[in-house]
Amino acid sequence: QVQLVESGGGLVQAGGSLRLSCAASGLTFSSYVMGWFRQAPGKERESVAGIRYSGGSTYSADSVKGRFTISRDNAKNTVYLQMNNLKPEDTAVYYCAAGWSGATKLSDVDYWGKGTLVTVSS
Repeated sequence: QVQLVESGGGLVQAGGSLRLSCAASGLTFSSYVMGWFRQAPGKERESVAGIRYSGGSTYSADSVKGRFTISRDNAKNTVYLQMNNLKPEDTAVYYCAAGWSGATKLSDVDYWGKGTLVTVSS
């Protein structure tokens, strides 16, 4: 049974930082593209960042480029999202995603975590 378990969310002031973690089990982690999505209240789920199998290639949405960094540790079956200079508009539930062929489009995702809430106060 595949499980993706996010942690690290919370309340932070604007300009602050958080690091999200996603621990994966039940799958061959290094064989999956990993990604982070977010969903704000009343909005659609959107891709934030993605990282390919060995971590050599990453993707970041324009809205977070230069502020968020995705990384992975295949030895620990964990993917991270370092979020710096957070803004109130970053407030959302953040979801970890795993996909055999990709993890930056909703249609590519095979497995989802349950999400972790990030709230950024102004």
